[in-house]
Amino acid sequence: MSMEAAVEMRGITKSFGTVMANDHIDITLRKGEILALLGENGSGKTTLVNILSGIYYPDEGRVFIDGRETVISSPTDAYAAGIGMIHQHFKLVDVFTAAENIVLGYNEAGRKFNLKETSERIRSIAARYGFEIDPDKKIYDMSVSEKQTVEIIKALYRGARILILDEPTAVLTPQETDKLFDIMRNMKNDGRSIIIITHKLAEVMEISDRVALLRGGKCVDVLETSMTDSVQLASLMVGRSVSLEINRPAVVGPQDRLVLSGLTYIDRDGVKRLDDVSFTARSGEILGIAGVAGSGQKELLDAVAGLIPLDSGSVTYLPHSGGTIKLNGLDPRQIRKLGISISFVPEDRLGMGLVGDMGMTDNMMLRTFDEGKGFFVRRNEPRKLADKIKDELDVATPGINFPVRRLSGGNVQKVLVGREIAASPAVLMLAYAVRGLDINTSHVIYDLLTQQKMKGTAVIYVGEDLDVLMSLCDRIVVLVGGQVSGVVDARTTSKEEIGLLMTSYEKRGDLGSERQ
Repeated sequence: MSMEAAVEMRGITKSFGTVMANDHIDITLRKGEILALLGENGSGKTTLVNILSGIYYPDEGRVFIDGRETVISSPTDAYAAGIGMIHQHFKLVDVFTAAENIVLGYNEAGRKFNLKETSERIRSIAARYGFEIDPDKKIYDMSVSEKQTVEIIKALYRGARILILDEPTAVLTPQETDKLFDIMRNMKNDGRSIIIITHKLAEVMEISDRVALLRGGKCVDVLETSMTDSVQLASLMVGRSVSLEINRPAVVGPQDRLVLSGLTYIDRDGVKRLDDVSFTARSGEILGIAGVAGSGQKELLDAVAGLIPLDSGSVTYLPHSGGTIKLNGLDPRQIRKLGISISFVPEDRLGMGLVGDMGMTDNMMLRTFDEGKGFFVRRNEPRKLADKIKDELDVATPGINFPVRRLSGGNVQKVLVGREIAASPAVLMLAYAVRGLDINTSHVIYDLLTQQKMKGTAVIYVGEDLDVLMSLCDRIVVLVGGQVSGVVDARTTSKEEIGLLMTSYEKRGDLGSERQ
């Protein structure tokens, strides 16, 4: 790694109204270096890389590329300066091929577009760094990792020497993550410079050369990765000592609470999203759901919650008092009227979970407003609940009537999880409850789930961080292509075993059955 600077950001300052997102930040990215950018939600990471990639323009400060001051006022300027950003949500046209997406909107001066030459050049880039790509393959036929490959090659094809990767492993299997890291090392050895944004400290320790830590809009430290550890990084991120341990007490007296049998769901486009899914969720345990993005996780929770109709199969609830209740064909309101308390924290926090323009009090009322009598709505109890959640979960908000859409992602999630837990559910389902959240907030959520488990709740947790799933959950159901490829004991399994199950379409004997 060279000590020569590829990028220098000096005194970068950016505010949005009264919020100071970046406060006179100085950061240097060296040539042939992988620099990890760490910080809590709202620390200024995204704003900083958006300035470097031309999405925002700083209020103050200067940017130097290869020692020369460079004005970056648009993504076009960023590309001209050799900077390419690979966003967490891909910007690809599904009906186009990889090659067509890579050259879309890119016009090299004096050159005519030639698809054959383009494909050859793409293959050359792939061979140089270790990518696997078919330039003629349509995007809609690709896996998530293949789409990510297209995005990275698109940046390299356009001459990017400086790459910014935003949460690149969030939707990858362990094997795909290892492959991506090998490619990143190859690019580093070729003199490329890389900034990686991730909340996964284990990955920071594995792949980065240095770590820049942001807190409250300021850069509080830049450390050599080899001279630090995960505990120190976590403490610097939040400004105090932090424990990275996840408490997982033993399961006591588990009872079958929710039995899923043969769930099959075909969406409006004729795509089979769930294919004969069967497993059992038990009281007093946390059941994890693992799988690459689009494996049926969303549809599974929606089906149990009564939000989508099943084509076949059954969802059966087993009350504490005994007997069985079929939930097939029932919507959430009908399920509640049967006295069954199922709480659901969806992936879309401000779309399905909360109303962004409402404050905490009004959002507390959403669960029970239709149970009120008369013209006037009682607000005393929702107000008390909002105050309780604010205090107990340390929600950072100017007031309980402040619009939740103006809160940070972590605080929005605290409001949503707090409201659902307050209903004292028999079944609690959560989809990507800590996605995009910082370490401190994530551990608050993990502790809440463990508390629910100890109260006898059946917790179903859809997650993407396998380290967390293996540390938090008791059992893990692995989905692939809408099917269950295995149910494993979280205490004895390995990331490699789960990773293989996440990419296997075969239902093989013992792997297709529950192992205690």
